[in-house]
Amino acid sequence: MLFASLLVVSIYSSFSFGEVKTINIGYQKANIFALLKYRGALENEFKKHDVNIRWIEFPAGPQMLEGLNVGSIDLAATGDAPPIFAQAAQADFVYLGHSPANPKSEAIIVPNDSSIKSINDLKGKRVALNKGSDVNYLLVAALQHAGLNYRDITPVYLPPSDARAAFEKGVVDAWAIWDPFLAEVETNLPVHQIVNGENLVPHYTFFLASRHFAEKSPKYAEVIIEQLVKQSEWANTHPQETAEILAVSTGLDKAIWLKALQRAQYGFKRMDDETLVGQQKIADIFTKIGLIPNAVDVKQARWVSEVN
Repeated sequence: MLFASLLVVSIYSSFSFGEVKTINIGYQKANIFALLKYRGALENEFKKHDVNIRWIEFPAGPQMLEGLNVGSIDLAATGDAPPIFAQAAQADFVYLGHSPANPKSEAIIVPNDSSIKSINDLKGKRVALNKGSDVNYLLVAALQHAGLNYRDITPVYLPPSDARAAFEKGVVDAWAIWDPFLAEVETNLPVHQIVNGENLVPHYTFFLASRHFAEKSPKYAEVIIEQLVKQSEWANTHPQETAEILAVSTGLDKAIWLKALQRAQYGFKRMDDETLVGQQKIADIFTKIGLIPNAVDVKQARWVSEVN
């Protein structure tokens, strides 16, 4: 928090002198911003504007949105659920857009010798997940589809690395997790999926910006969007090279990344009414079951660029 506070002072002092001179981007080792970081796409583009890019790593979406909330970053890319939790915490951000749906890239898994064969069998069981992450919504949606509710299971909130250890030791009965962690555990342990996001949740990646950055530097936001589009197109048509970059970024084998990339598609789409309605559905469900303390109006975080 001290580090974040110091960054806030640095960032907002630069804002007070017109256009921002440093753009702070939160990223996870496994997401599209990691590709942009390793390929130097934004640095090369923003040299034209005499603007620096500063990369700040986070272990998962919820922690990244905390960074956005306190002002230590200007931009973030997360799954479906973290923006809902962030908005409930009064984070002042806007949705720039989202990726295509990738429902097969998150799942709930169990050991092959488990007695759990379906979501119905999760009743009374311990399920590991990262609280506030996109799999939080997958778990809720899967339980509801099976006629169960969140109180029927015992959620064990752990970040992916700790959840991996707890799952392997049998401390938890099931694990709700996303790629590439999903691909890694499927490769190295005898496990299987009891459900993934298909026909349950879309599993988007959302691209978010602090409202201050989006409103004060809309041209820069559009430059970033342009690069997201270009780098996504490159990644979709160069899976081998993409896997190599992400293997270096994450320390996971290239083969694991090739497995993960087979069920994922990169891209950028502007926010539309349908997508906002989907996010509002998540917010309403989370409010109803008590995962967030207050109602959230998702459309308050919609961004309309004034750049032609």
